Amino acid sequence: MPTAVQVTKTGGPEVLEPAEVDVAAPGAGELLVDVAAAGVNYIDTYQRQGIYPMELPFVPGLEGAGTVAEVGPDVDGFAVGDRVAWQGSLGSYAARKLLPAPVAVKVPEGVSLETAAATMLQGVTAHYLVASTFEVKAGHDVLVHAAAGGVGLLLVQLAKARGARVFGTVSTEEKAKLAREAGADEVIRYDRDDFAKAVRDLTGGEGVDVVYDGVGKDTFDASLASLKVRGLLALFGAASGPVPEFDPQRLNSGGSLYLTRPTSVHYVRTREELDWRAKELFDAVLAGDLTVRIGGTYPLADAQRAHEDLQGRRTTGKVLLIP
Repeated sequence: MPTAVQVTKTGGPEVLEPAEVDVAAPGAGELLVDVAAAGVNYIDTYQRQGIYPMELPFVPGLEGAGTVAEVGPDVDGFAVGDRVAWQGSLGSYAARKLLPAPVAVKVPEGVSLETAAATMLQGVTAHYLVASTFEVKAGHDVLVHAAAGGVGLLLVQLAKARGARVFGTVSTEEKAKLAREAGADEVIRYDRDDFAKAVRDLTGGEGVDVVYDGVGKDTFDASLASLKVRGLLALFGAASGPVPEFDPQRLNSGGSLYLTRPTSVHYVRTREELDWRAKELFDAVLAGDLTVRIGGTYPLADAQRAHEDLQGRRTTGKVLLIP
């Protein structure tokens, strides 16, 4: 069995190569973790393709969960045997990885390691989007693209829990069913319908307060057209490709709109912020208020197929690799 998946050259999913990769003993401030599950995310595909330049070779994967096997010097608060999860630490497509202790969070009893791995990156993303990028409150109208995807399903649930009316876009009836089950009030098939017009019709011509858009190029223009006056477009991903250059005057003519391109690293800048987001997510899971859907698990050696299915939009919920 391979100990990791490695990228030695950028390109398509075929560049994901099972490999034997040695892992050193943990250094100062590090944990050595036996990985139970690694999350697969769109950012991994951007790094694999070279859209986000990386030093080669590298082991992909920014998210996972596992058990502490060794504790390095100068580490407080963690012990061998602790169950931990993380996001934002490269090298997670592996059986073992060195993990900086500052990014590790303890997984509470009652939450499985697979669920923890599926919660971290996408969960933290969904949390900062509804709690910080645009603080969703009761009475807000919210549009979530790819509402049956990993982040989308979490966004729908978290926004509903805050009292919003949630509109979700999906590409199939199967995905529409999942979005409704997550709590979406209205579901729009953006593969066949003009979702901006549908949103205007459903809001009496006003538009929504915020659009959470992880799709990018294919939805960007209509996302702007879906906003009410002084509405915010949170462009947090580009699954369909980067958006084209545009004239900022469009924000003026659209109603003094706001546009932001947030990323997770700027929303977990302190230990306190990371712990706050992780605790709220895990507490919601334990209370039964947040369902983390694991749409597919793949053996570590099948990372190529996992990427193909993710980019082919054949997945729902979270995709995990299991060493």
